[in-house]
Amino acid sequence: MIFGYSTNAFVNYSLTEAIDRIAALGFKGIEIMGDRPHLYPPDFGEKELGAIKSLLDKHRMKITNINSFTLFAIGDTYLPSWIEPDKHRRDIRVTHTLESLHVAHALDCKNISIPPGGPLNGMAPPDAMALFYDGLAKVIPTAEALGIRLLVEPEPELMIETTAQFLDFIEGIDSPAVGINFDIGHFYCAGEDPALAFDTLYQWVGHVHLEDIASDRRHHHLVPGRGVIDFAAVFERMVRLGYAGDISLELYTYKDAPDAAGKDSLEYLLPIFEHSGLMVSS
Repeated sequence: MIFGYSTNAFVNYSLTEAIDRIAALGFKGIEIMGDRPHLYPPDFGEKELGAIKSLLDKHRMKITNINSFTLFAIGDTYLPSWIEPDKHRRDIRVTHTLESLHVAHALDCKNISIPPGGPLNGMAPPDAMALFYDGLAKVIPTAEALGIRLLVEPEPELMIETTAQFLDFIEGIDSPAVGINFDIGHFYCAGEDPALAFDTLYQWVGHVHLEDIASDRRHHHLVPGRGVIDFAAVFERMVRLGYAGDISLELYTYKDAPDAAGKDSLEYLLPIFEHSGLMVSS
């Protein structure tokens, strides 16, 4: 199991600078932001991807995940979405996901994370879900052919926020290529116990995001140890269930001090990993 750090905390730096800085902190893994200013697929040809792979090999780092959630290159955090009324905008999301799958394959990354669609903006949930299924049907065959998993990430205020909503969604999917990017803080924001949520959703978990959240459950990522998340309970549940996937620290809220945030996170989390019995390389 590899512990990585997401480059979305390093948006003030280029992708190569972010890789160097994350390696210097001692992380053995890296989650790459699949968007500008980092790895937006249309900006990277075979040569550019080869250079990134060589740099990662130099640092002996593994890509834990390609985060294809945002679309700042042409939109924002959520839009274009899987569930917008405009078909052209939905097709942009489909195309971005297909391109991200090919990038993941080129870089030997086994999964990408994607949003569940939203905000709903008044759309009826059944109608929104039908659009999401339609979009996924256009990308699942490519994911299956390439051996890359599509990990849907429940997020506060989007179409899928909770354990129950994910379970309802996954019932309509007939492909092992679709799973969940389990963000510990997001489930806490949704009013749940992350350890219990992990237990329920374990069979679909392909990757985990870590961050802390304050007691008011506001969706604002904090350095682990500065909120109230019971990480030990989640890690112990992972050990009990035999989770063997990777974990990434996601602290995009610390773009002005990503190195210090990463260092403090390591100092706080490594003893908890060890005490919980979670065998993590960082």
